[in-house]
Amino acid sequence: MRIAVNAQTLVKDKMEGLGWFTYETLKRIVKQHPEHEFVFIFGKGIEKEFIFSDNVKAINIGPPYFRPMAWWLKFEFLLSTYVNKNNFDLFLSPDGWSCRKIKIKTVIVIHDINFVHFPEFLQKSFYYYYSNLFPKWAKHANRIATVSHYSKQDIASTFNIPSDKIDVLYNAASSIYEPVEESKKTAILNKYTSGESYFIFVGALHPRKNVINLFKSFDVFKQTDTQNIKLVIVGERFYWNKETNSTFENMHFKDDVVFTGRLSQKELKLVMGAALALTYASLFEGFGIPLVEAMNCGIPIITSNTTSMPEIAGDAALIVNPHSVDDIAKAMTEIARNKTLRQLLVKAGNKRKLDFSWDKTAEKLWATIEKAISE
Repeated sequence: MRIAVNAQTLVKDKMEGLGWFTYETLKRIVKQHPEHEFVFIFGKGIEKEFIFSDNVKAINIGPPYFRPMAWWLKFEFLLSTYVNKNNFDLFLSPDGWSCRKIKIKTVIVIHDINFVHFPEFLQKSFYYYYSNLFPKWAKHANRIATVSHYSKQDIASTFNIPSDKIDVLYNAASSIYEPVEESKKTAILNKYTSGESYFIFVGALHPRKNVINLFKSFDVFKQTDTQNIKLVIVGERFYWNKETNSTFENMHFKDDVVFTGRLSQKELKLVMGAALALTYASLFEGFGIPLVEAMNCGIPIITSNTTSMPEIAGDAALIVNPHSVDDIAKAMTEIARNKTLRQLLVKAGNKRKLDFSWDKTAEKLWATIEKAISE
């Protein structure tokens, strides 16, 4: 087969959830199936490190675009014309973006449809683009894959898609994430928090990630904290808005919040592994890769009782109401004071993490491709 692949999310040093899913699955699939040819369609330049094997070719359909109208022109005209004229058997889009003009079999991975549930977190032009086109792409696709049973149900019911057209394949975490040796933790604590223990949050500082309530909850927690525990925030302030800034500036304990910005995987593994616990009380997640990263690093988790997060975390986390500042603060207090609880959550995480591997994800994505071809 000749398979055209939307590789727009493969961007060196700037990958988040969608990019890592694309990277980890494609790296395995192309190597495991040398009998097929894959053409990666980039949008921000071709990086040699993403050409994983000899059966991969690459083309850049650029320049990079950052606005909905430009995206529409790129996919509806440039990408679709290229795919239709070059004798491909299948089009694979690991980030869910597609085009109804594509005339061959199509598989798309829709990770979540948060824009349906939280339109207020998007500019109007972005919301219109997503809400107008994603349902059409979903109906046009031969098969859809998604990353949790929650997302499968959400996509099926919201877009009126038969559930048997949607396959579930969990995300995973990079193998780089593993427990940090006790001898190394002191140096990490000294580097980031002057030697003090800390909770960690990892992710884009987007309103959907509930950073505002995390700040408020940490302030409540600190009122009774006797251990001088800090809060480390890992992620760029790209989505930092006036409400987030106001909440932070009004914190009583804002000096105990440490911002690291984006970290390399190698450094994040250390900072994650030395943390007291991951605080990930997001409002909406299709999966939540940091949950598995935390399990792999051997630290406890605090996460939300909404969307996919209870499904992914299982019994490896304290489950909280993300809308309740007191609920999140109470969980932080329990984690900080109860060593036995922390050990139980880590033990549960060591068992739960076995359900998530990129090898399994790649195998299931390939199975979805084979179903699309055969149907």
